[in-house]
Amino acid sequence: MPMLPVLPEIQSHVLAEFDCLDPLLSALRLDSGRLKCTCLTASRKWLALGTSAGGLHLIQREGWKQRLILTHKEGSITQVACCPHDEDFIAVATSQGLVVVWELQLERRGRPERVSVSWEHRGQVITSLCWDTAALRVFAGDAGGKVSYLRAGSSKLGKGSGFVIFPVQTITTVDSRVVQLGYLDGRLLVSSLSRCYLCDTEREKFWRVGNKERDGEYGACFFPLSRGQTAGQPPLLYCARPGSRLWEANFTGEVLSTHQFKQLLAIPPIPLVSYRSEPQYNTAQKSSQSIAFPRLDQKLLTWTDSAIYVFTPQSGQVLLWTEVKDVSEIAVYRNELFCLHGDGRLSHLSLLSVERCVERLLRREAWPLAAAVCVMFQQAIAPARARKSIPIDRLDHLKSQLSVFDDVDLIGQLEEVITKLEPLDSASSSRRSSISSHESFNVLDCGIYRVISRRGSQSDEETSSLVSQSMVEEERLKEFSFVQEEEQHQQGAEHGQIWVLLWPNVISTEEDHGFLVSSFVKKTTEKINTLQMNSDLWPRPPDPKEGTHGNVEVIAVPASFPEDVDNDAQIQDPLVLFDPVCLKGTLQEWVLLLERVLGPEEQRSACDGKSVVGQEGDTDVPPEITAICPEELTEEVQEEEDPLRVCSPKPLLSDLQADLTQLATLHLELGCFEDPAVRNERGEVGVVGFLRRWFFLLDQERVRSMCLLSYREQPEVHSSFMEAMLEVTQTSKMTEVIQKGDLLKSLRCLRELQPWSSPVLLSHLHRLYEKHGEVAVRSFAQFYPTILPSDIDAMANQSHFLAYLDNLVQSRPEEQRLSFLGSLLQPETLRQDWLVLALTHDAPQQSDTLTADGQPRWHSHFFSWGYGRLLSLLIRLPAHLAAKQTMAETCRSHGFWTGYIYLCNELQRRTEALSTICRLDDMCLLEEPHGNACHTGSVNGQMLKKNNSPSSSQTSMTPENLLLRLARSVGPDRALVALHEVGLQSEVELGPHSTLVCELLRMAEKRQRALIQTMLERCDRFLWSQHA
Repeated sequence: MPMLPVLPEIQSHVLAEFDCLDPLLSALRLDSGRLKCTCLTASRKWLALGTSAGGLHLIQREGWKQRLILTHKEGSITQVACCPHDEDFIAVATSQGLVVVWELQLERRGRPERVSVSWEHRGQVITSLCWDTAALRVFAGDAGGKVSYLRAGSSKLGKGSGFVIFPVQTITTVDSRVVQLGYLDGRLLVSSLSRCYLCDTEREKFWRVGNKERDGEYGACFFPLSRGQTAGQPPLLYCARPGSRLWEANFTGEVLSTHQFKQLLAIPPIPLVSYRSEPQYNTAQKSSQSIAFPRLDQKLLTWTDSAIYVFTPQSGQVLLWTEVKDVSEIAVYRNELFCLHGDGRLSHLSLLSVERCVERLLRREAWPLAAAVCVMFQQAIAPARARKSIPIDRLDHLKSQLSVFDDVDLIGQLEEVITKLEPLDSASSSRRSSISSHESFNVLDCGIYRVISRRGSQSDEETSSLVSQSMVEEERLKEFSFVQEEEQHQQGAEHGQIWVLLWPNVISTEEDHGFLVSSFVKKTTEKINTLQMNSDLWPRPPDPKEGTHGNVEVIAVPASFPEDVDNDAQIQDPLVLFDPVCLKGTLQEWVLLLERVLGPEEQRSACDGKSVVGQEGDTDVPPEITAICPEELTEEVQEEEDPLRVCSPKPLLSDLQADLTQLATLHLELGCFEDPAVRNERGEVGVVGFLRRWFFLLDQERVRSMCLLSYREQPEVHSSFMEAMLEVTQTSKMTEVIQKGDLLKSLRCLRELQPWSSPVLLSHLHRLYEKHGEVAVRSFAQFYPTILPSDIDAMANQSHFLAYLDNLVQSRPEEQRLSFLGSLLQPETLRQDWLVLALTHDAPQQSDTLTADGQPRWHSHFFSWGYGRLLSLLIRLPAHLAAKQTMAETCRSHGFWTGYIYLCNELQRRTEALSTICRLDDMCLLEEPHGNACHTGSVNGQMLKKNNSPSSSQTSMTPENLLLRLARSVGPDRALVALHEVGLQSEVELGPHSTLVCELLRMAEKRQRALIQTMLERCDRFLWSQHA
């Protein structure tokens, strides 16, 4: 191998090809001369390929498997675009000027359907398609200059969503062929052969971008400013100009500057890193380039038929340009490029930094190619920052994998590169020296430098900023809490106060130490200890030798328990362990003490003057302990809603916090709350008030379960719980992602947070539902079983919950759906509730299915029920007799006749079922899958009698047809006997065809009997011969 050249330092990125898509094209037969790929697009999930035969192949990018093929008879596919905010929709344009929007319905496992069609561009070649970034709307531009939009209906939003007043509307007609369309934040960007136009689609306003015209195919695109200091500013737009130039304009079309890349492109092309061949770099190619950019992507990526270019508009530089032969079209998704070549070949490129490229090559064990990249781009991998991705030991391993026979020169060059690499810690050596020069520091176990600034030093500000950049978040929190405790102790010493947690006792001073062993304390604390509380959490009284005096409040200090108390006996005391009444009473007394110590500030201050311990030797609870609020509190204060407290007002030890959580949650689970009248008299709070006041002590997962089970009939409890969880997760990074409004990105981030915490995940889903409504709630099925249907039922309205339930059930394989739906019915009464819900949403009008007297209307069972599959599963679930009777009556009252017929068959009410079938006038309902085949002669004879009337002669349920159906089921002779039994033999006349059918059935029956008889005789002879 010849010596490889070294690229300049400025080349930091490359285009790399890791995958070969030739087998995919061969499987799709797109590598033949007869069938070719004409266009393509890419999204997070799909790679869509349009063909010259009118087919659209949807390739799942995970595994490169074909999932769907959508056919079009209106010509070949010329343009295709995936919806950026809902990958269930895809827009297609054909050579005859047709624009079609498909809904794939993969989440509900349905068949794809055309939800919108536009012939606005009939006879014209559609040159560009573009989706609205927020709504289901597609913009199309053609070779004649016409620009229109097509609104897409959706079955997700109900039947009426597609019936809009103007589903197709022309926006404008520009002066020449439309080259490219772009849309962002309500503005449509149209680039034609001569100009660029900016259109406000809501206000119908138009602007020209710049004043100078051009002649040729030049692209344009928006460039959103969403990072760094430019976040929140209006996006910019870039328009291609002749001579390798780009106009930079603001959101109103005013040109701000012109970027000239002609001279900047006078550099050799960066080699393409590909498995197909070795990278080639020609240092002699340095002539300037005057190029027309026919397309622009939002990353300012453009291409010609021979090269790909990437620019950085902020700095006005060329990130890279690479020669790629015979490029016809490129689809871009994030940093991935799918290139369609003129010969029909497809290539998959990735735009990566050099170190990331080397890392991926090492993972794929492409040793020679990885070594070649390291040598050619050694200026990019030599700095210390690259050691995070490419440690030196991995490069040593790479060298050991090269062949000593074929790669001798490459090994030598790689060794030179390894000697030039900077170690990982070299970048911070100067920083450490600057720190040590005027600060003292110590090195933590994790490698972080903890800097102790000298007070009064001039470099305090520099050091603090330096520390804040290098210190991880956990260490900052730990140091903050440690310093806070030290400051509190110092302040307490200065003011002559000691802050001690007297829990489960009450506020006490040094003089009250003698009361800690009083009978009241014994009675209360003994009961608390039987709840398996840790005795180490008891307070130790202040030592008088230390000279500390003053008041006492909260910070946990270990304390000794009185010696005269037998702890083992208390833990085994059956008085508390097996007596719920005593247990509730103990918890109620404990809550009163908890209010004194950790209650809201106004209550603690109001109770400062009250004494809560009696004299030594007392055996009864003092009356002051029965109320936590003094009588002076006004009714207005008591009726005010309790403030929501999600953080402890005072720091608590972790062990103490855990024990308090157990007790507070147990108090809520047992429902230790008095009647409202008693609570008002004693100044206590109810369930909602307790949850809001002590949420920082409650176990979130157990509270969530209680809201769904114990307090299901009190929605205000669940509302308070959700309000608290939203407050807890307010500062989460996931909340910031959700607030940006990108549903797909939010769901993807939530999936990456696994394993999930149910309450936290529920709060994030609540935010998504508030922002996106039904579209979001339909996607919540992927979070089952962490999030249950009962959670969604409490969150969403009924129609949206029904859509979620239907998606959840349909997400299971078909053979598992029935059992899965049965597992969700907890309690059993949910079956009837869900049945009524499905019968009243997205259902036909009752006047269309029921007559005035409540009978079935003719052919009314053909009406479409939006949740028919869910209804079918609900009525097929095993149930007791009373439940089936109730469901049958519900189906009848709502006109769901197929379900009613099924339930009548289950309840052995065949006469009612067959009578309903007669009124519906559909012979297909008598088939075996519905369970109503004509096997009973007497019942079907009654049907014949009911249908033997002049009014029914024009329907399919004629006596002759019923007789033939009966003859096929039980035989012609038994059918005639059934006619004779009901006295209709003389009234039913068989036509020639029916007579012939009956004769054939008789002959077939006789031959079948003869054949069976012969087989039985042969079997009998064989068995006797074996016996002999």
